[in-house]
Amino acid sequence: MDRPLPLNTRSTPAGDRDYFPTPPWATRALCEALSGRGLLFGSTVWEPACGEGYMSRPLGEYFREVRSTDIEDCRDAFPDQDGVVDFLLDWPDPSAPPASDWIVTNPPFNRAEEFFELAYRRARVGVAFFVKQQFLEGIGRYRSIFSRHWPRLILQFAERVPLVKGRVDPEAGTNQAYIWIVWIKRDRFGALDLDPHAAPEFGWIGPCRKRLERPDDYPAPAPPAPSAPTELLALMGEAPAAAAASHEESNP
Repeated sequence: MDRPLPLNTRSTPAGDRDYFPTPPWATRALCEALSGRGLLFGSTVWEPACGEGYMSRPLGEYFREVRSTDIEDCRDAFPDQDGVVDFLLDWPDPSAPPASDWIVTNPPFNRAEEFFELAYRRARVGVAFFVKQQFLEGIGRYRSIFSRHWPRLILQFAERVPLVKGRVDPEAGTNQAYIWIVWIKRDRFGALDLDPHAAPEFGWIGPCRKRLERPDDYPAPAPPAPSAPTELLALMGEAPAAAAASHEESNP
């Protein structure tokens, strides 16, 4: 009998890298929500914690241009990574203009507040974070983020989005709830009221995994371990028989 998943945890196999890639269908769900509000046409996007590209690839289906960076070199798995960049440190000219219209990412949870502060400064149009639902809680985050920059959209998944450490797994499960939080700095297309004191729009992302999932979203299954060649098996099978025959001949 399978053990129930612990509440408010992510499925975590052994490993020491704090890397929980987002299943691509969850990023497509965000892009469809933003596209439906007229916010993505002709836009560029930066994914600053790209890992092996599981968020960058679906972003490329909706944005004109995708910039993908990470603090680690993941180009063996994701050749389209644009560079090895520490998003919190590698910014040589703070007065430089923003690099992209949007910054969209699943930030490291323990550095998410720092990520937001810089993402909001560096994006021209908006920021979208994929985070656990309880990211909305906490006096510290309220003071550092939400009291100063109200989100425009909070999008709750009706389906659970399973995250697994170090990989994406179509068979994984979770009891954790995830959301997209979207901040709009300025509206290029007149689609939203940007009153800074307007209450955020809360909405659900309805069941969409079956529609938005693609077969090539996941790595191909590892091939089965090679079996011993038939000739070797035959020799192994003949050896005991030959030994037994020899023993019988020597002991009539």
